[in-house]
Amino acid sequence: MKAMYYETFGGVPEIRTLPDPTPTEGGVVVKVEASGLCRSDWHGWMGHDPDIRLPHVPGHELAGTVAAVGKGVMRYKVGDRVTVPFVSGCGHCAECHSGNQQICVNQFQPGFTHWGSFAEYVAIDYADTNLVHLPESLDYATAASLGCRFATSFRAIVDQGRVRPGEWVAVHGCGGVGLSAIMIAAALGANAIAIDIADDKLAFAREIGAVATINANEVADVAEAVREITKGGAHVSIDALGHPATCFNSIRNLRRRGRHVQVGLMTGDDAAPKIPMAQVIAHELEIYGSHGMQAWRYEAMMEMLKAGRIAPAKLIGRTISLEEAVPALMSLDKAEGTGIGVITQF
Repeated sequence: MKAMYYETFGGVPEIRTLPDPTPTEGGVVVKVEASGLCRSDWHGWMGHDPDIRLPHVPGHELAGTVAAVGKGVMRYKVGDRVTVPFVSGCGHCAECHSGNQQICVNQFQPGFTHWGSFAEYVAIDYADTNLVHLPESLDYATAASLGCRFATSFRAIVDQGRVRPGEWVAVHGCGGVGLSAIMIAAALGANAIAIDIADDKLAFAREIGAVATINANEVADVAEAVREITKGGAHVSIDALGHPATCFNSIRNLRRRGRHVQVGLMTGDDAAPKIPMAQVIAHELEIYGSHGMQAWRYEAMMEMLKAGRIAPAKLIGRTISLEEAVPALMSLDKAEGTGIGVITQF
């Protein structure tokens, strides 16, 4: 198979011909039809993820068709159209038994714990627990875009943030995660505030549902700007970027008994950010992490999609080839332009 491949962290990836994968007893091999590019892939390439072992094939947002099936797989067959959450559970541990496969202690992550989907084929383990059937009406590029950013944002807004109609939701960072969160919050009837430093992203955020925007470079205090718009602070706030400044502001701009959800990865030197703990205590704030979403929760997201309440296809900025994905991956930390990139040509 043709795949993107690197042997050193931070080194220029290559397009190589590698052996086709084979399924484990409980796994499948998926012929990749689309794979999204995500900032998490950049973190992995830079060596920020301790689960990656070199050499490596990145890629974790994928959709395609089942090409081979292990003898223990019961629910899927060759030819099925599928996607998969980027965090997949083993199906046997206590967390999986409680329905929380997204924090499985034995989790399988294509593109991190195993070779990923920047390739013509990818092996997916624990298939019966984690694969998601795709409706014929959903194109592969849109389906791939759900796998990390959109699904993660759905869980962050719906399950962790418990956003309700009429609430104010501040979203710090208008990349793929942030824009997804804004769209979902708006679909729930909440008032989303988009916060970023790029005017084009803020304008796009308004197009997909934000009722207000803040350019963080143009205000003296982001948290005060949020409080002014909301008359007291956000009910829910999302750090969709993963930076000490956005994490701090996201907590500080909450109203009393507000809820902060950390979605953006905090790695390396940013892994232990400053937190306004005195405010957390005095105002009884709630702080949550959000790490992917379980396969069984996709049904709720798909129902909103089929009803036209959310339109993740609007968040796709461009489709590219596997070769074009090499420089695109290397520049993901620049966060330029609106929308996400999806590999559709292998």
